[in-house]
Amino acid sequence: MLKAYGVSHWALSAAIWKLEVMFSGGPAGIEQISLRWIHIVSAIVWVGFLFFFLLVVAPTLNSLDPATRAKVFPALAGRGLWWLRWSSVAAWLAGFRYFMILAKTDAVNAGKPHAWVAWIGIWLVCWLAAFAVEMALIRAGGALGNKFVIGALVGFVMTATSWLVVSLLAQPGASNRTMCISIGGGLGTILFFNVWGIAWRCQKRLIAWTRASAENGTPMPAEAANLARMATLTMYINFWLTFPLIFFMAASAHFPFLSGG
Repeated sequence: MLKAYGVSHWALSAAIWKLEVMFSGGPAGIEQISLRWIHIVSAIVWVGFLFFFLLVVAPTLNSLDPATRAKVFPALAGRGLWWLRWSSVAAWLAGFRYFMILAKTDAVNAGKPHAWVAWIGIWLVCWLAAFAVEMALIRAGGALGNKFVIGALVGFVMTATSWLVVSLLAQPGASNRTMCISIGGGLGTILFFNVWGIAWRCQKRLIAWTRASAENGTPMPAEAANLARMATLTMYINFWLTFPLIFFMAASAHFPFLSGG
C-alpha cells in the first residue's frame, strides 16, 4: 500500500511539474480578471449583508422589546451597514470599469472606436432617470397606497428602463455580453444609488436618534417612522431587484440571447 502511495505521489508530482501556467492577454487580461474578481467578491459581501439584514436581523429586532431593540439596533446596524455600503462601492466601481472595457471592445469591433463613450453616456442617463423616478415613488409613500403598489410601480419603471436601454444600445457590433450587462449593471447601479442615496441617509439618522433615545431618554422625532418606512422599502426593493440582476449578469457569458442590430 505504501509502495502504491509512493507511485501515486510521484505521478502527481510529475504532473504538477509538467503543468504550464500562462497568463494570456497581457496587462489587459490581468486587469479584466482582477476587476471581475473584485466585483464578484464585493458583490457577495454586499448581497450577503442585504439578505442577512432582511431575512435575519429585521425579524429578530421586531421580536425584541422596545428597550432591548433600542440598545441592539444602533450597534448592529452601524457595523453591518458599513460593510454593506463600502462593498457596494467596490462592486460598482469594478463593474463599471469592466463595462467600459466591454463597450469599447464592441465599438472597436463595429468600426466605431469612439462610439462607446456615447453608449456609456446613454446608459448612465437612462438609469439615473430611473433612480429619480423610483426615489419620487418611495418618497410619495402613503399617497400611493401600500408598499405593494409602490413595488409594482418600481418594477414597471425598471422593466421599461431595461427595454429602453437595450433598444438604444442595440447597435451593430454590440455583443450579448454588453447588452446583458447594460441591464444587470443598470440594476446594480439602482441598488448602489438606493444604498447611498436613500437607505443610508435614512438609517444614519435613525441610528443616531435611537442611540440618543437609549442613552438619554430623548424621544424619537416625528419623522422617524417615515424614514424607517423609506429605508425598509428601499432595502426590500434592492432585495427583489437582485434576482433579475444576477440573471442578466450570468446570461452575459452563459446565455446568449441578446445582440445588437
